[in-house]
Amino acid sequence: MFGYYLKLAFKSIKRNPILSLLMITAIALGIGASMTTITVNYLMSADPIPHKSHQLFHIQVDSWDPNNPFNDDEDALPNQLTWTDATNLTHAKKALRQSAMSMSGAIIEPKGDDAKPFEASIRLAYSDFFAMFDVPFIYGAPWDSSSDTNKEQVIVLSKRTNESVFGGINSVGKNIIVAGTHFQVVGVIDDWQVMPKFYDVNNGAFNETEELFMPFSLKEDLQLPNWGNNSCWKSPDGEGFKAFLLSECINNQMWVELPNETAKSEYLDYLNAYVMEQKELGRFPRPLKNRLSNVMQWMQSQEVVEEDAKMMMWLSFMFLLVCLLNTIGLLLAKFTGKSAEIGLRLAVGASKADLFKQHLVESAMIGLLGGIAGLGLAVLGLQGIKSLYGDFVDDLATLDISMIVVALSIALLSSIAAGLYPTWRACNIAPASQLKSQ
Repeated sequence: MFGYYLKLAFKSIKRNPILSLLMITAIALGIGASMTTITVNYLMSADPIPHKSHQLFHIQVDSWDPNNPFNDDEDALPNQLTWTDATNLTHAKKALRQSAMSMSGAIIEPKGDDAKPFEASIRLAYSDFFAMFDVPFIYGAPWDSSSDTNKEQVIVLSKRTNESVFGGINSVGKNIIVAGTHFQVVGVIDDWQVMPKFYDVNNGAFNETEELFMPFSLKEDLQLPNWGNNSCWKSPDGEGFKAFLLSECINNQMWVELPNETAKSEYLDYLNAYVMEQKELGRFPRPLKNRLSNVMQWMQSQEVVEEDAKMMMWLSFMFLLVCLLNTIGLLLAKFTGKSAEIGLRLAVGASKADLFKQHLVESAMIGLLGGIAGLGLAVLGLQGIKSLYGDFVDDLATLDISMIVVALSIALLSSIAAGLYPTWRACNIAPASQLKSQ
């Protein structure tokens, strides 16, 4: 019977092409608008490293002003660490892996008479950074831990930078001049764009991956500038770059890899002991409060998905509802126009249940066609987002299989829901009155 109902639905749609097209268009517009915003919100809040996000933890300690909590919120903790704390915690090596990190930038001086210097972003980190975050390499490997300790001038290039400076060849072992200093290339990473960029949401959760990676300890010797978010509750004690590094200004991130709950509990105990030790040195004037947040907890606390994006999603759902209300009116008009046909079928023995199923199948077919058209509009909407924000949002503006299934399911279920009242009205037509009118 289902195949027969599909055949009847197809004929009904062909018999009233304009009315059917209006309903399909209404559903398509609602699905297109809603799926554009749903897809962006879904990908913005997706787990960027699902196989180990529960093992990676961002560290927060309350090193802030004794008289005013961070962001004037008693429950909030500083979202970054000082240079002192970042280096101390990393050197302690109390986790399976750990890395302090920060963002900087410098001028690259390519070799060749025609090559022009250009500015590049830098991720200062420790060697554990690459294994912690599963950074893929096409050439070479990360520097080892001895390079961190000895402040060796080694560097890892992004694939894009390697193409710009070395033409894309295997550049491991070659020299590159960055910030007026010669560095030896030890590795080149493949295309790597985690989205959101959870390891540094403070400086842009949807920014592009840095172009260079070098040992965190070199920041002091090379006096590399701070490109990231910087917050201070008091002025540095002294002048110059060294005084700034040793100040209570926060501009560094710190992540640790803890494989299980026992490791997490032990690390938190160590963190509490560290803060108590620093209190004896005259630091950390606020009450003891430390926090370890895994990847998803960290993104939620930092509101990676902004309220504006959530509001746009709910507005798109309201637009879909308006489209469905219009579809209900059009279905009511269409099914009412079939009163004579419905009355005749009732008179020759068709049950109300059979008619109900028939017209719901027709509503579902209209919804499915509207959903397919809506997917096309969603693709156009996502392409518009790409044109506005650039190629780096490619991963945020792509319909995957799950989103396609969601779109078609919403279209199908919403069209069936929209067809319930018109179908009920149509099935309650008195056949005798319709036959008399004929």
